Amino acid sequence: MGCAGVTAVIVREDLVGTSIPECPIILDYKTQVGMNSLYNTPPVYSIYIMGLVFEWVKKQGGVKVMEERSIKKSNLLYDVIDNSENFYCCPVDVSARSRMNITYRIGGPGGNEELEKKFVEEAKKQGMVSLKGHRSVGGIRASLYNATTIEETMKLAEFMSEFKDRYFSLM
Repeated sequence: MGCAGVTAVIVREDLVGTSIPECPIILDYKTQVGMNSLYNTPPVYSIYIMGLVFEWVKKQGGVKVMEERSIKKSNLLYDVIDNSENFYCCPVDVSARSRMNITYRIGGPGGNEELEKKFVEEAKKQGMVSLKGHRSVGGIRASLYNATTIEETMKLAEFMSEFKDRYFSLM
């Protein structure tokens, strides 16, 4: 909900002061409460950005609306993947799939690096960037963070369908 590294914590009062002895003092909620959350220097800019994100989420309709959008966006891509006759293969079990980061291989379960490279290049020409998968696992990763619109996700889903139609015979 903000910059990497910033954390917002909501703690029930009855849990304050119940940490185990091994708990580092900076993670002890009693210390944080006793110092008005100022035991260490707070990351002010990161907190400011998080506040802006919370306001934006509120203006969008709140967490419920964001969840509905997230489900709709991920379903758009998973539907293309699942109905692609194994042209697109998601290595993640259906029960554990992410709605935020959709990972898949192109050209079968093991992937075809040439097709994946071509996919990334052609997507970039259409303004869709950062689709290359993580360097340790390869493949494709579509990140559907909150600011990614349904329309942008639809554009990717349409591109995926068109790409499959053009290159399915190379599988």
